[in-house]
Amino acid sequence: MLRGMRSSCWAGRSGLTMERTLWATSSSFSKSPGIRPPIVNGPMPARPLVALLDGRDCTVEMPILKDVATVAFCDAQSTQEIHEKVLNEAVGALMYHTITLSRQDLEKFKALRVIVRIGSGYDNVDIKSAAELGIAVCNIPSSSVEETADSTLCHILNLYRRVTWLHQAMREGNRASSVEQIREVAGGAVRIRGETLGIIGLGRVGQAVALRAKSFGFNVIFYDPYLPDGVERSLGLQRVGTLQDLLMHSDCITLHCSLNEHNHHLINDFTIKQMRQGCFLVNTARGGLVDEKALAQALKEGRIRGTALDVHESEPFSFAQGPLKDAPNVICTPHTAWYSEQASIESREDAAKEIRRAITGHIPDALRNCVNKEYLLLAAQWSSIDPATVHPELNGAAAYRFPPGVVGVATPGLPEPPVVEGIVAHGIPSVSHSAPRTPSPGETSKLEADREIPADQ
Repeated sequence: MLRGMRSSCWAGRSGLTMERTLWATSSSFSKSPGIRPPIVNGPMPARPLVALLDGRDCTVEMPILKDVATVAFCDAQSTQEIHEKVLNEAVGALMYHTITLSRQDLEKFKALRVIVRIGSGYDNVDIKSAAELGIAVCNIPSSSVEETADSTLCHILNLYRRVTWLHQAMREGNRASSVEQIREVAGGAVRIRGETLGIIGLGRVGQAVALRAKSFGFNVIFYDPYLPDGVERSLGLQRVGTLQDLLMHSDCITLHCSLNEHNHHLINDFTIKQMRQGCFLVNTARGGLVDEKALAQALKEGRIRGTALDVHESEPFSFAQGPLKDAPNVICTPHTAWYSEQASIESREDAAKEIRRAITGHIPDALRNCVNKEYLLLAAQWSSIDPATVHPELNGAAAYRFPPGVVGVATPGLPEPPVVEGIVAHGIPSVSHSAPRTPSPGETSKLEADREIPADQ
């Protein structure tokens, strides 16, 4: 066994130099970034390589995958830190939120077929480019719904009842013994019952927040143009037709929508000016939804009374840097709203099971939570090959990508797979390199209807 191997998990950055030396003796790979080397057409190895890109602990994933794959960990913060063997051989990738995969990053992987985000947010992966490259991207949308909703309510209650600032006053020696002193130290505390909570994005987390908020006496309104009519009736909520309506009628606003190119800086100077004077703002979704410079200015001017943020434009967040460092009435937590021991284990188990379905089934049909399936279908004509004719241990979850113009040699005994420029498929759908049509900004797209993006892993 190679030195540095731990429970079939290979070390990443810490063991990089040693493992480069060990592996270089047995294989020679192209080092040109973005160029896929020709691969002899045929069945994949019986134990494909699956890599955890930005973590070290594979103990939860190993029992689920050990009989169908070799699992490695990279502990990388960028693809520049990922071992060459992983870039050349990994068929599946698991990842948290601390690494970003752009098209340029995705092109470095020569055999990658599926990416599973351990969590529900996937804005750190270019899912359109992944589809064009024949890579399915999955998430775990059910992960941390309760934890994120509970954390959101904690932030809301904290803003209304000023628990954080009262605690700081006590730490600073303020005893607040007289009524006058209590009024001074607790000034700004607000009664909750009858206040209006505005929710932007009523997905799984948004709904969980709404149900919790109602029990505290909030009047709950929401804005989500992608939900069908009638959802508000089933939950007993009030729906507003425009974002402006929500901003104008909310005493506290909480964000629970995905981040995409259309809603970056959804909360900006213009939308802040449409809010009620002295509104609260909570964000446990994605940092890019809020323009922190505009928020800081609004806090200083008193247009926003207080804010609680679990996610930030730049992470890891530091109060010493960025526009919020001098802003008053700010509560910040380090992107932990999603976390509990139970949620962490469940999401890792679900992610490993999704990888297993990709290895043993057909991509994308076997996948439970493929977020770029429609892009894949737009980018490719998926073939239908009899499972009995493909490699029995992988049941068709194999594909070999070639540089444009390269055609592989079919394996004897197997039917010749369809060939598309840049792709020779074996047992899974072939992928063309024609780009799918991107919906116009004013067009409703089912691909953008996912509103279940908490500030998770």
